[in-house]
Amino acid sequence: MEIIKGKHSFNLDEFLEKPLFAHLSTSSTEGPRDSPVWVLWKDKCLWIIGTHGDTFPLRIKEEPSCAIGIVDFNPSTGKVLHAGFRGKATVEPFDINLAKHLFTKYLGPNENIWDSRFKDQDPNNVFIRFVPETVVVRNQSYKVDES
Repeated sequence: MEIIKGKHSFNLDEFLEKPLFAHLSTSSTEGPRDSPVWVLWKDKCLWIIGTHGDTFPLRIKEEPSCAIGIVDFNPSTGKVLHAGFRGKATVEPFDINLAKHLFTKYLGPNENIWDSRFKDQDPNNVFIRFVPETVVVRNQSYKVDES
């Protein structure tokens, strides 16, 4: 994996620990598609759950090349951190332990307060394993004028 950093960068591993939404971009016969997803950074791969009704696992089976963009933005402070990934993805069997790890990142460790759709996982779910070839890491933050 090649990490492309400009003069304004940040720590990618720390960034990926945050519960940020990612956008998975895939190809289809009708043109590009974008899916908002939750991601887990593990073993230098991004892991995404695909559930019944999701169409991105089918698109990935057809064309594994895809891109993922993640942004941490706060307009009150001017923080704009962006990581753009390009690589290939595969559809993998569902792993309940990996799913719990991902849900804990976004929902917290107390499973008792999770929505039932996150507690009761369908065994037909899948995981998308995205292997980055390149990652662009940019801190595009700006100064907020408080006058």
